[in-house]
Amino acid sequence: MGQQNELQALVSESRRIVFFGGAGVSTESGIPDFRSVDGLYSQQWKYPPETILSHTFFVRHTEAFFEFYRAKMLCLDAEPNAAHHTLAALERAGKLTAVVTQNIDGLHQAAGSKTVHELHGSVHRNYCMDCGRAYDAAYMLSSEGIPRCTCGGIIKPDVVLYEESLNGRTLEQSVEAISSCDLLIIGGTSLAVYPAAGLVNYCRGKIAVVNRSSTPLDAKADLLVQGSIGETFSALAI
Repeated sequence: MGQQNELQALVSESRRIVFFGGAGVSTESGIPDFRSVDGLYSQQWKYPPETILSHTFFVRHTEAFFEFYRAKMLCLDAEPNAAHHTLAALERAGKLTAVVTQNIDGLHQAAGSKTVHELHGSVHRNYCMDCGRAYDAAYMLSSEGIPRCTCGGIIKPDVVLYEESLNGRTLEQSVEAISSCDLLIIGGTSLAVYPAAGLVNYCRGKIAVVNRSSTPLDAKADLLVQGSIGETFSALAI
């Protein structure tokens, strides 16, 4: 039985599926994974993305942070792909209990998913650091320089930067979902970013990895599917 058929069998027999995904899910919607193109970015930007997207850089070079953020992190024209739509369909069918994502683009919700735990936050939530007023991503994209609230405060994206801690409640919800699932599907992630990647260790059910490259969990997985996550998921029967 081929990998696709094996994945179909696992999905068909499971009742509490959780999907854990990373940047590879969004790249098929045209959102770049900056880790894979550092050379390209280094030609255009004075600092590497990991430096720019750090709390220290945000504080010390706020305007330069937002210049990069608008140019590379706000991909508001991106549309959900087959993976996003299939996961939403699995949830509607009562088979998928949660999506745990490292992505910040909101594409899972755009596809119709309701229970989405966003480990690294979302570009669609932005708050004034002084008064707490909320602003949407469109406002951030159209702003110039350092985005300011009507009160004069700096508006900060609700995105977890390097050096910042993950949201405690989101972590709890993610651990609860993963520890109670009967099938954990991991897709579009190299499982290299911690502490998010460590959450998969809470899984007590079966594990399927759908990824273009190898991951540290491959040896423990019940099924490995190498290839496009969009093509793999679009072939699943709900």
